[in-house]
Amino acid sequence: MRKLTVFLCMGLFAALAMPAHSADVAVLDWRGALLSSDAAQRSMQQLESRLAGQQQEAQTLGQELSSLQQRLQQEGDSLPEAERRSLIQDFQQKGSRFEQLRGQIMQEQMRAEEEFLQQAEPKLEQAVEQVISRHGIQVLVDPQGVLHSERDLPNVTGEVLEILNSLN
Repeated sequence: MRKLTVFLCMGLFAALAMPAHSADVAVLDWRGALLSSDAAQRSMQQLESRLAGQQQEAQTLGQELSSLQQRLQQEGDSLPEAERRSLIQDFQQKGSRFEQLRGQIMQEQMRAEEEFLQQAEPKLEQAVEQVISRHGIQVLVDPQGVLHSERDLPNVTGEVLEILNSLN
């Protein structure tokens, strides 16, 4: 009887020492999971191909603006007035077009991101719910929201990402 009690106590201590299969609190980097998902990668590739022409034009304009600025700084005082004004006018026009392109690219990126998030939100919720029920998680926190923890909190980001990718 005594051996059985010792054996049961040892088993109980071993069970308590092992990490539990359920977690009261876990960490989830949902932004990281979403942005690392296959769907996000496809969305980013589609956006890049749609914006390739504008990005190339902006890059070319940026290089032209840089060389115009450098020329104006180096030769500006020695250039004839008409040529100097022409360079300044060219610089301003290209600068204006550059800013316009930057704004268009940023707007398109924000629109595409918003569209992706709206489409991905139900799948993210589904993946999170699966992980929560699988591990018995009661509290799920963002990694940046954890100021201190006495123990390492399980990070379920990889598992959520795996489920997200399987839902596509």
